[in-house]
Amino acid sequence: MLLAATRGFDKPASTKRVTMMGLRFLVVEGNTRSAREAHRAAYGQMLSESYAGVIHDIERDAVCDIAFPTDEGANLPDRAGLESYDGIVLTGSHLNIYDRSPEITRQIDLMRAIYASRTPSFGSCWGLQVAAVAAEGDVQKNPLGREVGFARRLRRTEAGRGHPMLEGRPEVYDAPAIHLDMVTTLPKDATIIATNPVSEVQAAEIRQDGGTFWGVQYHPEFSLGELAVIIRMRTELMIREGFCRTAEEVHSYADDLTILDKEPSRFDLAWRHGIDAEVLDVNCRTREIRNFIEHRVKVEKSARGRG
Repeated sequence: MLLAATRGFDKPASTKRVTMMGLRFLVVEGNTRSAREAHRAAYGQMLSESYAGVIHDIERDAVCDIAFPTDEGANLPDRAGLESYDGIVLTGSHLNIYDRSPEITRQIDLMRAIYASRTPSFGSCWGLQVAAVAAEGDVQKNPLGREVGFARRLRRTEAGRGHPMLEGRPEVYDAPAIHLDMVTTLPKDATIIATNPVSEVQAAEIRQDGGTFWGVQYHPEFSLGELAVIIRMRTELMIREGFCRTAEEVHSYADDLTILDKEPSRFDLAWRHGIDAEVLDVNCRTREIRNFIEHRVKVEKSARGRG
């Protein structure tokens, strides 16, 4: 991917452009600068850059701008700027939204503007949480603890059975995940699309101020390689919270995920960790993002007369 200054934004510190062509997306990075740099140092890309890469893999001619609302003084698009995009995507984050620091409130304000722009929007994990709070919902720590590695036994709700965001997903499925917080109070105009025993709100549609957001608590954008890097970065946490007993166990688990990322046909490792095609097959794993692009972004682009 070629990185260049973002057209229309005059502060390179706040935004970058992943230069492609076609559908125009804004990818909103939820992390602070230090967390972005740590992820890039470990993985080679920021969360927003790898998310833009997923979009590009789905739509080869896509254009993705990247915004960093946690940066003080970030020159973020106004409502007209947001309306110029065909789709907006919010990444995960290391932040806890109930802390309400300036880095967080700027993201909530931006999400409110996204709703008002009526541009189709989608978010993973933190993205769902920001969208919920921006529509007067609430997010708190999960009393059951952290969900790490994979969200298991995700199940469509009755409303989710006919919802286009989950088109192609089986009735029950797994997906990459790592989070402690969860949506505890839904906004007034929202629908739960998928749930599991750990978090009631695993996928949802939220409608606010004329805009519609689709989001998931898990991470359809994560490759197993990126998930492995994130787990390695949280080795102490994995031990402290009882997921592994030693650093060696953490790294062994991450090593298996890294191998599966490169060799998804390794039945022995897939069997050992209970991973099936819904995770191993990139087309299945990224299903919600693909459906967002197909059923929201392209449809809305056509309705706006941009097709």
